Order: sequence, then structure tokens, then C-alpha cells
Amino acid sequence: MSTLADQQQALLEALFAWPPQEAAAQLQAHATGVGAHPQRGLRAYQANGHMLAERALLAVYAVLAQLLGPQSFADLARAFWHCHPPLRGDVAQWGEALAGFIANSAQLQDAPYLPDVARAEWALHRCATAANRDADLGTLVLLTTQDPQTLRLALAPGLTTLCSAWPLASLLLAHREGQPALADVAVQLQDRVAQDVVVWRAGLQPRLRQALPGEVALLSGLLSGLALEPALDAAPALDFSHWLPLAVQSGLVLGANHAESQVFETR
Repeated sequence: MSTLADQQQALLEALFAWPPQEAAAQLQAHATGVGAHPQRGLRAYQANGHMLAERALLAVYAVLAQLLGPQSFADLARAFWHCHPPLRGDVAQWGEALAGFIANSAQLQDAPYLPDVARAEWALHRCATAANRDADLGTLVLLTTQDPQTLRLALAPGLTTLCSAWPLASLLLAHREGQPALADVAVQLQDRVAQDVVVWRAGLQPRLRQALPGEVALLSGLLSGLALEPALDAAPALDFSHWLPLAVQSGLVLGANHAESQVFETR
């Protein structure tokens, strides 16, 4: 006879098993005393799980949902739910593996830019909950008085970069902010215009824009713990005098500190 713990574990496994016929067969062996047709209850639980999966992913992957359309996105959410079930009670932390799942999906191979869209949207999602950090712009005076070999830049919460062979920034911004026009994005997709992306949080607002030439190299160096001078040496294409005011104004750079000072985790 199955114990209650056995029945609960069987139900949990059946909720994520696929196809449904196999899930019902799994549950039948533990269904003594709960009726002759446990599959009916199982279908109800699975339907609730599918709706939860769709809502949870839609909260993160709004652009992806627009690109796929409602039915295809719902189908994707259900398939992902069964292949990568949540491992935590908080479903807001579930969904990171979606980009890889899409990349391996035979049905989505005709839209090879979708995994990059998913990676960018997950970065924005994680950025929203990154630990807050106060700006101290007065410390930027160190850039005029100290050796850049001894300085680091304090960077925004959640800062990360993504490299893409597709017009990733245009895709995200067209659907999130309405610019550029979708017709222009379609031309960029056809021409396979590569765009790298910077994601960060300004105040409480996750932000995204196309990276400037050399910016990904600089930020990657800074995020790895390099001091300013070697990070700049690794980014010869970047015009630092143009980039720094833009980075400060947009909240990407919050200040400066000495290289031996504590380095905060940014992603």
C-alpha cells in the first residue's frame, strides 16, 4: 500500500510527466482509495500547472510572446514546463533555461534569433531584482587625480552584456518602446545586422540599449575585476571620453574607487 508521501511524490512526478497517458498510468498504481479515474484530477492539476507556466513566462518574456503569438507561446510554455519543471516554490525564479530550450527546439529553427531575445529578457528580469547600489558621483574626480591603473569604476546593479549575431537591441526596443519601426527591424533581420546589448538598472528601472563599439570589451574587463587602465587597453575601439558622460548620465556608472577597494558583484 502506498503511503501518503508516496502518493504525493507520485502526483508531483505525474504533473510533469509527458505525454498525459504515461502520466495517468504512473499515478494509477498509487490511486487506491481516491477513485477509479485519477486521470481526471490529474488533468485538472496539469491544466492549472500549464496556466501557471504561461503566466510566469509571460511576465518575463513579453517580447518573445509577441514574436511567437499567443498560441505558440502557450505551447512553448507547456512544453518547457514538462521538460524543465520549477525547482523552487517561487516561479518568478523559474525560466532561465528557456533560451537553451528554444535553441534546441526543431520547431523554432526558422527563427534563430529567438534564443538571444530570451537571454536578453532573462537578463532584464534578473536585473530588476539585483541588489540596490547608491551612486557616489563625487568619486569620479579620482579619474582626474589618480592613476587609472589603480582605479575601478563602480557599475550599476544587474549590469551585463550580450553579444548577438542578430539585431537584438532593435528587436527588443521595437517591441518594448516602439522604436525603431518593425519594418526597419525586419530589414535588419534579413541583412543579419549584428548588435551587442548592454543591460543594467537605472534607479529601479531595468534598461537595455545597443552597445557602443568597444563597450562590451570594456565592461567585460571591468566586470571581471580589471582596473580601468587594463580594461581600456582591452577595448581600443571605445571612445572613452564620449562613453563616460553617457554612462554616468544613464546610471550605468555610479562612481569610482581604488582598485584595492571592495568590488561589488554586478551580475
